[in-house]
Amino acid sequence: MEKTLFLLRMSVTRGIGPVTKQKIYQYAKKLDCWQFSAAELFPLTRGKGLGDWDNWTNDRLQEILANQQLITIEDEAYPEQLRLIPVPPLVLFYKGNLELLKREGLSVVGARLASDYGYGVLKRFMPEMIKRQFVIVSGLAKGIDSYAHQFAISNQGKTIGVIGTGLDICYPKESGNLQIEMTRNHLVLSEYPEGTPPAKFHFPMRNRIIAGLGQGVLVIEAKQKSGSLITAQQALDYGKEVFAVPGNILDGRSAGCHQLIQDGAVCAEKVQDILDSLQLLKKIY
Repeated sequence: MEKTLFLLRMSVTRGIGPVTKQKIYQYAKKLDCWQFSAAELFPLTRGKGLGDWDNWTNDRLQEILANQQLITIEDEAYPEQLRLIPVPPLVLFYKGNLELLKREGLSVVGARLASDYGYGVLKRFMPEMIKRQFVIVSGLAKGIDSYAHQFAISNQGKTIGVIGTGLDICYPKESGNLQIEMTRNHLVLSEYPEGTPPAKFHFPMRNRIIAGLGQGVLVIEAKQKSGSLITAQQALDYGKEVFAVPGNILDGRSAGCHQLIQDGAVCAEKVQDILDSLQLLKKIY
């Protein structure tokens, strides 16, 4: 319990970044000591301090533990693939079926303003991906994310949503019913406790979890500058395969996908392109 309270306190403290939190976690783990004052940890923050560390009393933390489901990086149920990324979340709050984290996942990202073409790609790809027992991982955003979750569900598959707010908040509101459905029969994850509103910097952080959970990342309709490309780059940094679906060269919706293909991503014109690449990686490693 001492270890859980320490990691939860680290997770909810505002004013220190994830890299510093990871450094403090590694320091505590090395010493196998899980009780520190802010003064004792101050040298690890390069003089920036520990934000609101002292505001999180044990009573406040115990209240979170009593009312919210969570796993820490020290728990057996924590997904092994996330332990391997450079800055893993110390705590994951969840609603739904945690067993889905044990299955192979494929992350799917793309345009929020998806076209009929993007919708059609997912409609064609998803039955075969579900048949191959992939759990579909995405971010519950509008467009490709929501389509990916919905097609996974409609094809009797399983899906995981990773959000950038507390689990009691549906953002965007249009995804509210889908998020509720997924908390009941699938899985929704967040590294933020309930009550945390959306913030711009939460979503790039959320993307690293999406990239980390999948065996690879499938990108559909990404513009030249988009959050989907951030997720793709993170996947590449983690040594994972990126699959980009080519699109229309005239409307710019797939310009980011085309750039990924030029840079060495797998051109995914059919599901078999994804399967062949993942099978080859398994043989190599």
